[in-house]
Amino acid sequence: MTVSSTSDTLTSILDALRRAASICVIGHVRPDGDCVGSQLGLGMALKAAGKDVQIWNEDSMPRKLAFLDPKGLFQTPKTGKSFDCVVATDCATLDRLGTAGACATNRKLLINIDHHASNTLYGDLNWVVSDVPSTGELILQLLRRAQWEITPAIADCLFAAVSTDTGSFRYSSTRPATFRAAAELVESGADLGRIGHHVYDSHPMSRFRLLRHVYRQCRLTHDDRIAYFWLRRADYVRAGAEREESEGLIDHIRSIEPVVVACVFEDAGEGLIRISLRSKSDSVDVNAVAQQFGGGGHKAAAGAKIVGTPLGVQRRVLRALRRALDAAVK
Repeated sequence: MTVSSTSDTLTSILDALRRAASICVIGHVRPDGDCVGSQLGLGMALKAAGKDVQIWNEDSMPRKLAFLDPKGLFQTPKTGKSFDCVVATDCATLDRLGTAGACATNRKLLINIDHHASNTLYGDLNWVVSDVPSTGELILQLLRRAQWEITPAIADCLFAAVSTDTGSFRYSSTRPATFRAAAELVESGADLGRIGHHVYDSHPMSRFRLLRHVYRQCRLTHDDRIAYFWLRRADYVRAGAEREESEGLIDHIRSIEPVVVACVFEDAGEGLIRISLRSKSDSVDVNAVAQQFGGGGHKAAAGAKIVGTPLGVQRRVLRALRRALDAAVK
């Protein structure tokens, strides 16, 4: 079921959450700041409301975000559990929930809260608002409506969610309401210095070695308007890095002045290539490009998984990006 009115949707979601005794909050594989912050912020609020809450994700907590979860609430899925309600946050499709999605079949109700335009509305209740730049902002709206206390710990989680998915409030998706939400979270106790230190200023040496690889291997094409690089398993091994440390590397090539679109190709094994796309032009919609390959996301940030050979996938994706760029200048 999908309810078109935000007010009606929130009422239906809150009624369901209040009725539920056991709730599982899940998010997408390879969780980023918005996913982790949204899961934890909602999960903490539900626990404070007296619910039996599990917070599950197929992948472990990224090291730079671990400070948000000192009690270890963020866990990998367990088998044999059923729930009155499962809430999926920041996830556009059911398959992106990975193994955490299995619990979605062992529930009375599935709630889908997200801000991706490509969301497939896979829940029993779907609250998808694509013009809000982060799911964290939606969770804040939900907590406001419920009149649940926003503790400093919850504020930290939601501020990290909002900040990371807006590029620290630099992306064009950032709205006046986003700054008002951030201010409210600071008033509720969000520690900006602590969040900034952990999220933006505490990268391990292994990430520096990955970044060095990026600058060595980055290639420019189509009049320097497309930048791309590859990440393979051997690159992680040489850097001594985990896959989570590649998050944000694409922004380094996106920031080159002539570049309009940036792309990362990552060998995911078994003939599968993962692509990440970023655009810094309102006229180039990388969500539309990603959807050509079965993926999706936002207009300025999207991704997909593609079956094929590395060279074949690279050619197909770059061809699609060139077409999108050429169409934008006509």
